[in-house]
Parts: sequence; structure tokens; C-alpha cells
Amino acid sequence: MGSATESHAAPQIKKFEASTGMNTASFVMIAIGILTVIVGLINNPDRMWTSYLTAFFYVACLALGAFFFVTVNHLTKAGWSASIRRLAEGMSSYIPVMVVSSIVLLFGVKRLYPWADPEVVASNAMVAAKTSYLNVGFMAARMLLFGVGAWIFSKLIIGHSLQQDKDGLDQHTHKNLGLSIAYILFFAIFFSLYSVDLLMSLLPTWYSTIFGIYTFAGSFQSALAFLILLIMYMRNKGFVQGYFWDDHMHDVGKFLKAFTVFWAYIAFCQFMLIWYANIPEETEFFLMRSGNSGWMMVSMSLLIFKFIVPFIALLPRWAKRTEGWLASICVLVLVMQYVDIYWLVYPNFAFGAEESQVVFGFYEVGLLVGFLGLFLMSLIKFFEKNNLVAIKDPRMHEALHHHVTY
Repeated sequence: MGSATESHAAPQIKKFEASTGMNTASFVMIAIGILTVIVGLINNPDRMWTSYLTAFFYVACLALGAFFFVTVNHLTKAGWSASIRRLAEGMSSYIPVMVVSSIVLLFGVKRLYPWADPEVVASNAMVAAKTSYLNVGFMAARMLLFGVGAWIFSKLIIGHSLQQDKDGLDQHTHKNLGLSIAYILFFAIFFSLYSVDLLMSLLPTWYSTIFGIYTFAGSFQSALAFLILLIMYMRNKGFVQGYFWDDHMHDVGKFLKAFTVFWAYIAFCQFMLIWYANIPEETEFFLMRSGNSGWMMVSMSLLIFKFIVPFIALLPRWAKRTEGWLASICVLVLVMQYVDIYWLVYPNFAFGAEESQVVFGFYEVGLLVGFLGLFLMSLIKFFEKNNLVAIKDPRMHEALHHHVTY
């Protein structure tokens, strides 16, 4: 429907009830993930833990990117997004699962990270020089500090939002402003450390000063894509009417286009500076992702399908207001976000071959399906328990009268 019609529709919210098929799908997906872990631990633990890390970080980025959206809208006192913010809060409900999953990941540290192997440390002076930071105990502490910290912030901020549904007090919005400022400062530091620990330290001789920004750009881009799909789903299934329409979808689409450009900008800066400096320990990262091993094709696919295609496809005004078109771009962005994380992780492993090869099969699919099942279950539990819209938000009137003119 066009925004002019929907904006005058009577606001209505239905209680969310997941279908039997959706509930069954989440359980089956989780079961597939658990089965993949068991099979992998028995037959190929190295490949299993690599797949686990990739799928874990991919789904964690969806939740963390969504919570960043929640907090940045509190920080800027944005009124237009008041009606869609609860959907992003639902995506953030996965954060406790992320914390538990990160604890499980610690059991695979010695399989994943060269700096956790005493023989590698003893034979490589560059790695040995970093052991005061890169050691299992300190890494575990940083991971848990970030995960538990994000969990606490999400519980407080989303808790205020949910409590406001009951009592309607404006003080909850005021408290969330201060909490959001604190969280974004916390997030800026510790998400950078989180991405360095989990992904960049897979190759401990390499470093990039903007790696945290690179992974954040991809995280927020993919979270926006999923949020758009969630808006479409809730609207088309009739769960929410009159609270958000094409104008809200349009603005989130503009965010998506902006962070498509931002991701490409950061990716280019990282590549250009390393290429220009031509320092061996820096160029190693890109040399591993080029050549004849198949990784050059993956590298080029990121340029084409994570930047060029979404950017051009999102340029027209109509593109951000046409559901079928926008949904296809969102799906492409989500697929390429996984490819991006895969590209960051897998070239570091050869799995018994002479050099790293592009591999994709049972372990990658099984672990990704399992983590997506956990994410889907988190969404179902949150939306079944809470309103789909923050109905008593004091800025709701801005959202209900929101129109995009450009």
C-alpha cells in the first residue's frame, strides 16, 4: 500500500503468535546445528570450529547491529523510528544466546588461533611479542566483558522500553538517553576488541587499525537489511497496521544504502593503505585472498555484490519503497555479509591441503542453519511475550505522522 493510505489507517496491533511451522522450523534448525557440532567434533574438529566461528559471528552481528540501531535512535532522540524500534529490540533479544555461544567457542580456541599454540609462539618472534594481549585467559575475559556488558545494557534499555508500555512514564525515555550514550562508548571500544580477538587474530602476524570499523560497517548493514525484511513481514501478515508504512521502510532503506557506501569506503581504505605501504606483514592478508586458489573470485564478489549492485539498486526513490525489489536487495546483503565473514575466516585454514582452498559444504550450512534457528527462536519468544510496537513511547506521534519527501 502507498504511504498516503496507510498513514491514515487506524493503528492496530495484533498479538504475535508464531505458526506451528515457524516453531517447528526453529527447533529443527537448532537440532541440525547441534548434530553438525557432534559430527564435526568426531570427524573434523578443525573444520567444525571454523564453521562455528563464522556462523556465530554472522548472527551475533545481526543482534549487535540491531541494538546499535536502538541506541543510536535513543541518542539522537529520533521520533520517526519510534514505531519500528521494537522490531530492532526483538533482534537484540538474541544477545544472551550470543554470550552463551561465545563461552562454547572458547573450547575451540586452540583449534582456531595460532597464538594459542605454544609451538607457534616459540617459533615466531612476532607472535610471541603479542602474547601479553593474545592469550586465552585475557581473550576470554574480554569476550565475556563485552558479551555480558552488551547483555546488561540491552536488558536495561529494552527493559525501560517494555516497562513504558505498562506505565507510560516519560522517565524511561530519559533514562534510555543516558544509557545509550554509555553503551555506544562501550560498544565502540569493545566491539573493536571483539572483532580483533575473534577474526583478526586468526592471522596474528597481520594487523589493521580499522578492522573494528570494517566489521561494524558490515554488522550494521546486515542488521538494517534484516530489519527491513522484518518490517515487511509484520506489515504483510497483518500483525501491525497503521504504525509503519512505506515511509519508514524508505528511511531504513536510506540507512542501508548509506552503510553500503560506508562499508565499501572502509574496505577500500584498508586495502589502499596496505597496498600503498607494501609492508610484507600487512600485504600477507590480501595475498592469501588472491591468486589462483579461488579466493580472488570471492574477493571480487564482495566488491560486486556487497557494494556495486546494492548501491546502484538502492539509488532510485522507488527502489526503497517497492517491497519486492527492496526485499531482494536485503536478501543479497545478508548473503554477502556471510560471504564477507567467510572471506575473513577461511583463508587462514588449509584443512590439510598445501594451501587454503574455497570449501563450502555440510559443516558451513549446518552451523549457519543452527545459529539462525537460535536467532529465530529468540525473535519468536520476544515477540510472543511483548507488544510489537512501543505503544506509549512519547515520540510515537512523530512516527505516526512521518513522511519522506526525498
